[in-house]
Amino acid sequence: MSKYSQNFKIMVVKEYLEGKLGYRLLAQKYGVKAKAQIERWVKVYQKYGEAGLKRKVHQESYPVQFKLDVLRFMKSTGSSETDTALHFGLVNPPIIASWKKAFLEGGAEALSQPKGRPPMSEKAKNKKNKSGKEKEMTREQMLERENELLRLEIEYLKKLRAFQMNPEGYLEKHKQRYHSNSEKRSD
Repeated sequence: MSKYSQNFKIMVVKEYLEGKLGYRLLAQKYGVKAKAQIERWVKVYQKYGEAGLKRKVHQESYPVQFKLDVLRFMKSTGSSETDTALHFGLVNPPIIASWKKAFLEGGAEALSQPKGRPPMSEKAKNKKNKSGKEKEMTREQMLERENELLRLEIEYLKKLRAFQMNPEGYLEKHKQRYHSNSEKRSD
């Protein structure tokens, strides 16, 4: 994956805003793989200015519920990843795609898995085991997990009920989504 400097992004965005070239031609001119990348830069620039195009060194960690809310909003409104990211104040729209992939592969549980490797220090492990907060956190995490699973079950049951009431209408309504997903898998 190519990384582009903030100055490069600003230059391309300003050239687009001058109105001389569109997304596709700018992508060809500067060797950017996809015109969608430039489109993202323009939208982020319009909402957050130059600061929005700055590379983030530290990845922010988001709670599972926030990730689920973002995915639910995107699904219910049909918004693109870029529009959804801007709606929720995320400067990195592709992160939504990784959340969506993780959710589809492993459910809500996959969204809660931390990235990276655990600490190597034995001292840190011993301190964690001795603290009384670990039991509370484990209990809290268990309740959050149960809550997420119940929400997913409710969503599933609603869809099942809609399908049972009108199978033809339900399938017709969701036909396009399934069709586009099957095309992606065959590539």
